[in-house]
Amino acid sequence: MSTTFPRVRRSQRGYNIDEVEEFLESARVAYSAEPGSASALDSDAIRHTAFRISRGGYAPDHVDRALERLEDAFAARERETARRRLDDAAWEAEVRETAKQIIDRLDRPHDQKFQRMSLLSDGYDRKQVDAFANRLLGYFRENKPLTIDDVRAVAFRPKKGGYREAQVDLVLDAVIGVMLAVK
Repeated sequence: MSTTFPRVRRSQRGYNIDEVEEFLESARVAYSAEPGSASALDSDAIRHTAFRISRGGYAPDHVDRALERLEDAFAARERETARRRLDDAAWEAEVRETAKQIIDRLDRPHDQKFQRMSLLSDGYDRKQVDAFANRLLGYFRENKPLTIDDVRAVAFRPKKGGYREAQVDLVLDAVIGVMLAVK
């Protein structure tokens, strides 16, 4: 019986234990590989990892926190590999260019930052997304406090005619990537 993470009660739903264990083993193999070697697992893939839900599985909050730490570790390693591959100026220019693209997107007029869903379809609440976009702009432009966990944990209400979720999620992923790169 595995005890990697606390389990929820048998009557509750948690992350599928076999999937979590299989993922962790592949993460161990990928992390122990030579830095810079071709690995199917990177910080981006970890950020997008999802597990099926099953009764009596692992407690999701414990697994999620472990995945965040794992993502941070892979990102730090990727950052060091990139710095060795590029000189510091080229690496910083690459990160700055990504940040500029994010800022350009977030600078769009209120209620027009992302594509909107039809009035019959749910998307992310535009007011909430725009408010968080302003926080992100404060972080990028004025060095206002914002943590990676703040970005990871942000949640927006669904709303008819809201912003297209996939676009918003891609920008949030890019923000996390930049934050991890400069950490």
